[in-house]
Amino acid sequence: MKLFITGGAGFIGSHFVKMAVRGNFGKFEEILVYDALTYAGKKSNLEEVIKDRKLKFYKGDINDYKYVVKLIKGTDLVINFAAESHVDRSIQSSSEFINTNILGVHNLLKAVLDSGVNKFIQISTDEVYGSVSEGKANEKSPLMPNSPYSASKASADLIVRSYIKTHGLDAIITRSSNNYGPFQDNEKLIPRAISKLFNNEKIPVFGDGLNIRNWIHVEDNCRAIFKIIESGKSGEIYNIGGDTEISNIDLVRRISILMGKGDDTVEFVKDRQGHDFRYAVDDSKLKTDTNFNCNIDFISGIQETIEWYTSNPKYINT
Repeated sequence: MKLFITGGAGFIGSHFVKMAVRGNFGKFEEILVYDALTYAGKKSNLEEVIKDRKLKFYKGDINDYKYVVKLIKGTDLVINFAAESHVDRSIQSSSEFINTNILGVHNLLKAVLDSGVNKFIQISTDEVYGSVSEGKANEKSPLMPNSPYSASKASADLIVRSYIKTHGLDAIITRSSNNYGPFQDNEKLIPRAISKLFNNEKIPVFGDGLNIRNWIHVEDNCRAIFKIIESGKSGEIYNIGGDTEISNIDLVRRISILMGKGDDTVEFVKDRQGHDFRYAVDDSKLKTDTNFNCNIDFISGIQETIEWYTSNPKYINT
């Protein structure tokens, strides 16, 4: 199989690429990685595998139709990890999110259709469901995005759906919980908390810190994505949930304890505009269709993540 992976130098994408190159998902004939190398996409994320003979790296924008069409011809599968992904950035300036997350996905779909590629995987997010006050959102729950970021991802999901229904495209959408692990950009909560504590500074926490998130280790998410590629049903949506639901304040306090810091490590700041209170997804469909289960429990995963960042301080001091 020949893969074309967009956003392959970003956080989740680079982990998937490295696992694919190492053979975690079986053997691939060729892995083409395509990334614009913006602030969150770094070629250094792929340093340990970049010289592998199976891997070819191309710098480019997913909105560059001619270049994308040229590169994906002859590939068997396109996986789209490319996205602007930070809620705060989307609130400050939404244009980049519309351009990449909506127009870029539309451009990719056109290129896939025109090139005769067999299969397309859209990597989405649980944030498209909006805030879930009770229970869990399943794949048939209404889309209620509350930030420009989540609205752009929900829009992309609907465009993918339209290509499935109208053009018969063999495509699947994945919606995962919050990811964590090594190589994540320092603007995200867990690496930011580690960075602040590492530098003996206080961790900024929005509002009262009671907002709840569900967390999954990035490698478990990548394993789930491959299971979906392997066993998922064409045209379907799959939620990918973690096993831990925790408030932001409890999360950063747990990180503080694991790093041997005291109790006075948090600085409450003005709440985020339109801040979703809770995310929670029902991933029973994923488990039924693919027999997937997480391998990495939250405490050991967080401990491993802390150890990685403190051993690689260049990633938390940028």
